[in-house]
Amino acid sequence: MPCCIDRKDLGLLALRLGTGGVLFAHGSQKLFGWFGGGGLQGTAGAMERMGFSPGGRSALAAGLGEAGGGMLLALGLATPAAGAAAAGAMAGAVSVHVPAGFFNQSGGYEYPAYLGFVAAGIGITGPGRYSLDHLTGHRMNGAAVVLLAFAASAAAAGAVVSRRAAAAAPVPGPDGDDESDDTL
Repeated sequence: MPCCIDRKDLGLLALRLGTGGVLFAHGSQKLFGWFGGGGLQGTAGAMERMGFSPGGRSALAAGLGEAGGGMLLALGLATPAAGAAAAGAMAGAVSVHVPAGFFNQSGGYEYPAYLGFVAAGIGITGPGRYSLDHLTGHRMNGAAVVLLAFAASAAAAGAVVSRRAAAAAPVPGPDGDDESDDTL
């Protein structure tokens, strides 16, 4: 007689709860100042300093992508949209950490990339049996939702990261040279 607990569904539950919980905590720091975070005002200033403008909208978007996406992942509700939102938020975080290299110990992008890939993987795979999506007949977990959610998230993340990169690019001087290295 087969066991009544499916290990795959139990594994997806563990991944959803762990990843969703971490993302929710990070987003709550940005939105509410919980867990030692700066709240929206403090995060807005930090976002401006990192090149995301306007800082307030950037802080709200990052906080909602992380906290909202994390909560929905943990619950297994609208899982494709949750995974896409969290992955998109992590793409922005990765763009900040790229100059420091890969490893987290050097300030690199290892950690946000990992969170983004796990969130995306769960969003694509689905939440498993132990989820609110399963209880609702997977109404918000169909193939069309996966495609639309990830396409929208990729477009939004690409636009945000490109805008940040363009704002940080050196401005050429009248002679065509980069003015950032000119000395008096």
